[in-house]
Amino acid sequence: MNTLSYKTVSANRNTVDKKWYLVDAEAEIVGRLASKVAGVLRGKHKPSYTPHVDCGDNVIIINADKVKFTGEKMREKEYFFYSGHPSGKRLVTAKDLMQRRPTYVVEKAIKGMLPKNRLGREMFRNLYVYAGNEHPHVAQQPEKLTI
Repeated sequence: MNTLSYKTVSANRNTVDKKWYLVDAEAEIVGRLASKVAGVLRGKHKPSYTPHVDCGDNVIIINADKVKFTGEKMREKEYFFYSGHPSGKRLVTAKDLMQRRPTYVVEKAIKGMLPKNRLGREMFRNLYVYAGNEHPHVAQQPEKLTI
């Protein structure tokens, strides 16, 4: 066989084809939703996946205020915030946080599944989370993504 037909093609910023996807998070479990969306943000669903390039797609999540937790996590899971001052650690349960900032729960779950470097921060910018049913990205004509 001709060895010239075995070329490995590596994606770069100019050759990546980015799409827009819309995910309805109503009645979805937070962790399972986050793992699927993180894979799409990284681009692992594409045959041209390259680990060191942002080859993932843009994802819009609507109805983030209607996600579910399994078991007793809604009552027992705690998120913490630190002000930077001594004894400035604040603990908030998932139930209280869902009432105040429902998008934060989904964003934090997805961000924790992305790489912890410049590339992960760049991928996180391709995520748009909204609490309600409306979103301002109609012009991008997003495709519906089923989880």
